[in-house]
Amino acid sequence: MVATGLDIFLENIERYRNRTIGMIVNQTSVTSDLRYSWNVLRENGLKIRKIFSPEHGLFATEQDQIAVGNQQPAPDFEVISLYGCSADTLIPESAMLDDLDLILFDIQDIGARYYTYVNTLALFMEAAAGRDLEIMVLDRPNPLGGDLVEGPLLDMAYRSFVGIFPVPVRHGMTPGELALLYRDWKKLDIRLTVLSMQGWNRSMLFPETGLPWVPPSPNMPSVETAAVYPGMCLFEGLNVSEGRGTTTPFQLFGAPFINPGHLLEKCQGPEFEGVFLRPTWFKPTFHKFREETIGGLWLHVCDHRRFRPFAAAVALTAAICKLYPLDLHFLHGVYEFNDTIPAFDLLAGNDAIRSAILDGRDAATVISSWKQEETDFLAAKAGFHLYR
Repeated sequence: MVATGLDIFLENIERYRNRTIGMIVNQTSVTSDLRYSWNVLRENGLKIRKIFSPEHGLFATEQDQIAVGNQQPAPDFEVISLYGCSADTLIPESAMLDDLDLILFDIQDIGARYYTYVNTLALFMEAAAGRDLEIMVLDRPNPLGGDLVEGPLLDMAYRSFVGIFPVPVRHGMTPGELALLYRDWKKLDIRLTVLSMQGWNRSMLFPETGLPWVPPSPNMPSVETAAVYPGMCLFEGLNVSEGRGTTTPFQLFGAPFINPGHLLEKCQGPEFEGVFLRPTWFKPTFHKFREETIGGLWLHVCDHRRFRPFAAAVALTAAICKLYPLDLHFLHGVYEFNDTIPAFDLLAGNDAIRSAILDGRDAATVISSWKQEETDFLAAKAGFHLYR
């Protein structure tokens, strides 16, 4: 079984006996026998002063884009939310760091640029720059593996809380590797330490690690969800349900105007290698189209090495647009504290994909537009690899 950064920390816990510690954690910060890290550290005599919680809260009780306030149940520590009612809350106030000399980051990531936990880490690193404060990443696996990347690089004109790192949508890096990349890219004056895992290699998918899966957020119930998320999260920017309000979010999608059989006929290209698409109907209990029976497709991943979730989601969007040009809309409004750029563009990291789809370009042409960026990033990211 893979030993996480938390496991390595606990093996050497005596080193940190005199440190004053803050933690950026949620319910995924568990030992191999599913004990919460903050309790284990406290039981071993460490001084935990503050816990900083990311989007969704310490126990992931809140849905997406819901401000996190008082958190119950909470441990016997001061718990500070880093996801409130405004973008200002994403960054800790300077005074919150004054009595700390070590920050531990230990949260399970998903491997997609727009999953916000590592973005919280990046913003915290910026806030800590120039201070006598060590940030230590207790590394955990990328559940999608570490040798495949997919999608365009982030255009910095579209930087937002769902796009902080200069990486493709599917980046193939661990939280620790991303932290090293970000420090280098931003030239941050910080004390950064990464406690590497033992036993993890870049070809490993999460089931091969032997680690327990703890849902990182309310709509990430399983590893199967994580496999499709780097693509299907794009549907948050459409008037199409991404499956929130069902027990299998992101694994299915739909809308009142979609005829599942007709859409399936349009989705037979190479963009759908490694996945079976099954026509379906479903009724969300909340979120888009609440209590309405809608038609769509279910994604069954059959070959994780061949499946390209972002390419598949772009191809699906293009197919829906061609079939239902008057019904499909790209949503505008406030999305992750941004009210000027469409959500689809923030997630894609540019407006070129949306524009190409609206212009009627075929999916293969759109997908080929970022191939060189993938190749270049594969070479560049190797400089930050901690694992073979």
